[in-house]
Amino acid sequence: MWLQPDEILLKNAFKLWVTEEDNEYFVLQRRRGYGEGGGGLTGLLVGTLDTVLDSTSKVAPYRILHHTPDSQVYWTIACGVTKEEIVQHWDWLQQNIMRTLSVFDSSEDITSFVQGKIRGLIAEEGKSSLVLEEDPEKFREALLRFEKWFELPPKEKLVTYYSCSYWRGKVPCQGWLYLSTNFLCFYSYLLGAEVKLIISWDEIWRLEKTSNVILTESIHVLAHGEDHYFSMLMHLNETFVIMEQLADYSIKRLFDKEAFQREPALSDPMQITKRYCLEAHAKSEQFRTFFRLPKEENLLEVHESFLWVPFSHFNTLGKICLSENYLCFASQDGSQCHVIIPMREVINVEKSDSSSRALTVCVRGKKALRFAEVRDYQRLANTIRSKCGISASPQHSASSEVTCLNPCFLCAALYSLLTASREQSWNIHFSEYGRGTSMFFTRKTRDLIVRGVPEALRGELWMLFSGAVNDMATHPGYYTDLVEQSLGTSTLATDEIERDLHRSLPEHPAFQSDTGISALRRVLTAYAYRNPKIGYCQAMNILTSVLLLYAKEEEAFWLLVAVCERMLPDYFNRRIIGALVDQAVFEDLIRENLPQLVEHMTDLSFFSSVSLSWFLTLFISVLPIESAVNVVDCFFYDGIKAILQLGLAVLDYNMEALISCHDDAEAVTILNKFFDSVTNKDSPLPPTVQQASMSNNDKASHFNVDISELIKEAYEKYGNIRSEEVESSRKRNKLHVIQTLEDTTKQNVIRVVTQEVRFSASHLDRLYNLFKRQHFLCCYWTMKSPALLHHDPSLAYLEQYQLGFQQFSMLFSLLEPWAFCNPKSTLSLWIFRLIDENQDGLVNFKEFCCALDTLYSGSFTNKLKFLFKLHLPPGDLRTKLTGRGKVDLQAYLKQWQNEILKKEETIKDLPRINQTQFIQFSKTLYNIFHGDPEEESLYQAVAHVTSLLLRMEEVGRRLHESSSPPESTKPANTAAAESSTQEASTTPENSDTSSSFNSQDAGPDLTELDWSFSFEQVLASLLNEPTIVRFFERPVDIQTKLGQARVAQLKLKANK
Repeated sequence: MWLQPDEILLKNAFKLWVTEEDNEYFVLQRRRGYGEGGGGLTGLLVGTLDTVLDSTSKVAPYRILHHTPDSQVYWTIACGVTKEEIVQHWDWLQQNIMRTLSVFDSSEDITSFVQGKIRGLIAEEGKSSLVLEEDPEKFREALLRFEKWFELPPKEKLVTYYSCSYWRGKVPCQGWLYLSTNFLCFYSYLLGAEVKLIISWDEIWRLEKTSNVILTESIHVLAHGEDHYFSMLMHLNETFVIMEQLADYSIKRLFDKEAFQREPALSDPMQITKRYCLEAHAKSEQFRTFFRLPKEENLLEVHESFLWVPFSHFNTLGKICLSENYLCFASQDGSQCHVIIPMREVINVEKSDSSSRALTVCVRGKKALRFAEVRDYQRLANTIRSKCGISASPQHSASSEVTCLNPCFLCAALYSLLTASREQSWNIHFSEYGRGTSMFFTRKTRDLIVRGVPEALRGELWMLFSGAVNDMATHPGYYTDLVEQSLGTSTLATDEIERDLHRSLPEHPAFQSDTGISALRRVLTAYAYRNPKIGYCQAMNILTSVLLLYAKEEEAFWLLVAVCERMLPDYFNRRIIGALVDQAVFEDLIRENLPQLVEHMTDLSFFSSVSLSWFLTLFISVLPIESAVNVVDCFFYDGIKAILQLGLAVLDYNMEALISCHDDAEAVTILNKFFDSVTNKDSPLPPTVQQASMSNNDKASHFNVDISELIKEAYEKYGNIRSEEVESSRKRNKLHVIQTLEDTTKQNVIRVVTQEVRFSASHLDRLYNLFKRQHFLCCYWTMKSPALLHHDPSLAYLEQYQLGFQQFSMLFSLLEPWAFCNPKSTLSLWIFRLIDENQDGLVNFKEFCCALDTLYSGSFTNKLKFLFKLHLPPGDLRTKLTGRGKVDLQAYLKQWQNEILKKEETIKDLPRINQTQFIQFSKTLYNIFHGDPEEESLYQAVAHVTSLLLRMEEVGRRLHESSSPPESTKPANTAAAESSTQEASTTPENSDTSSSFNSQDAGPDLTELDWSFSFEQVLASLLNEPTIVRFFERPVDIQTKLGQARVAQLKLKANK
């Protein structure tokens, strides 16, 4: 690697470097302790210095220096991890630089020319990726250490690095923490004690900041049941955030692909950088979440400024946040004021005099916002103007474009207006703070939400608070087109929708007629068509029903989009991961805020099972509908934070009763009675079926609770919960939830496979980890991996992780007991085809383990039968190894039925093996025996068996021949067979796999050969050779093999 020329004094380095080659202008040196003659005390000291000191010149084992004859100053210009690398640089200097240097007259000109040439080479190299790093030169040095110490594949992208201490027990090891796209790595070398740690992000169960008596502040990583602590970080918070982002990115990309959106910043794992990808992505995500903006928006600029707030008559300090289509402002002075201005609403931007550095943004509705003290106000004004000129378009009226039937008129007939005082409060609020997309959001807005939203305003405010109003305005006609396209489609989702239509608020009049049911069907079907990854999930029907009560049909669709894709991420997928994550967050909040309840109920999993419907349906399924809509009001304003607060308030309200209950069933009864007693005194709706079903005795024994008071209490007691803390807790718990689901999958797979093999549960556990890791190895460095594309959590447990031929051959070569099968051999392909029972080009864990079990624990007969079957022609050579297509459930059922009815295969069922196949079989035996201590006697035994079989076949052929062939033919045939056998025995290690594979492909022509053997003949002959029998019955240490495979798995990928 070329380095920026750095001046050194050579006399200070005599004890650390040894000169390998030199000439008039350059010196190639080797670091003491490396290469030939390394080790000893010098090697220990040098290795320690290389780890502790942050300088490549002290780390790389080889370097090249530039000097001139009349100067004592030397310049480092290149370094290398291996001698081959540094020799390439040395040869380049000899060929391209040495001749040119002779034309210069002075030493200064020579040094200046060399330095300029080296800087040019570095600049050329940096154009690809290093140009995006904060300090390209230091990053190049860190990258060199990273590659040298961990030997990961060259494609692995280093993101950043930090100096820190890693704790082994109570002893800290000072070293370097490297964070790459797929791995967390640590390296330390102190006086001969080397510590090397490589953890892939997808193996991490927990990632959190901790502190205790010994470690004031550290980062805790839990992986494979082991705890790892990193401390003494100068930028601990920054380090933790980046680790959190990389872990979350890996989880989404590899496990939770339903939530992984195509984001340009993270689309290529080989191009991720700390500043331009991770930090920018995190800021954009936080920006979108806070202002409820579409996922397409990215934070482009941030400007500190003052905003004139007309209702308060003063300037509030905050930040202007600019994206492609929105201008947003959020205060920083505790006033909780923010405003969202769509660029489509801006009609003009005016600049004031330069002394105030102010600009005024004029929006539709005769409203203007004045921003003062903006440092770069002129450029900001020009940017806003240009964006408005591109994206400006007339505001679309949602009501004029609604083409579908709407059940809102049913609501109008049933609902009366709220009291004049409540509506008057909102009218006053609109007059002061504005109304519509450019309304100011303040603390007073939240207070009004807590008190309850008037029925007539509910749909409008839900659209505004959720950001759905912007989605609908920027996609005119989109819903109508979706309805037309999805009309008449028949999928699994539409079948489930039809089944649940009449279960959606059946007690409500709006859904007791075809009008409301049809609208519900169109909205759900259109969304399933828009987002097939989610399709339809139970609870979506209940939520959509409530949305349709207060919003037009198209508005209800966009509200559903906002809930499923932004506000409740990952809730409505096959594994409801988002709901499980928020339940874990809820448990953390219970521990923190309700310690008395935790002391009584140590197992909080009860609350997880009870609260699942709370989160999935926003309390709609447990509260009366007239009370539940108030909860939905708060949810659209404050997000999941409102649901968590209300959940805590419900448990707090029933604290005494829950503590006194004896079992879970009693606790469930208490909570159900409480929910039935919740009323809404301001609602004009008649009592629901739920409330009517309560007996008079129940009502007398359980007083009513007003929903507004309950929500108010939730905000007063638990309103200090910050959205940022909830998001951080979500990320932390998501790792644990995903890994728990993955562990459940593993346990189910192992339980099935245990019945088929003789491996112990611990061995199967380690085998599964290796198998799964091999699956991911082809996913780490590309987004288009077949294994990544075909991984589907909805499949049967055994089918979730499968290996194609390339991945299988590499893993099998590490685990097979006799080292006879290298990844690129044709034999690997034969093994793959043999164990791929359903011929789909993929091998699952059960098929893989059954093959290994035969080779490790099978009897002599079964091992030999496995090897014998390898050399038979494959059942269908036309099978292409292209991977799985669409899942066919009928095919699965048929396959399971065939497995049940399948009878045990006997040795008599095996076909005979012909001449070419038998020769290849002999070569395979030679390869298996190669390197064994009894290699020579094993070779002789195989030769003896081969000769015996050929003679037996020749005698049998003569006895059964009805007419004798010409005399000259017989010896020729026999001689040909014996020469073939001799060829195989004399060159056992040279197995020409390509030619043997071609001979197998020519299966039909081989049937014309003169002789063949049955498996019984081969088995009987080999049983007479004790050396061969002992070899195959010799036990193999699977524990050692698994350990070696774990270490070699990444190296094999790196050397590929």
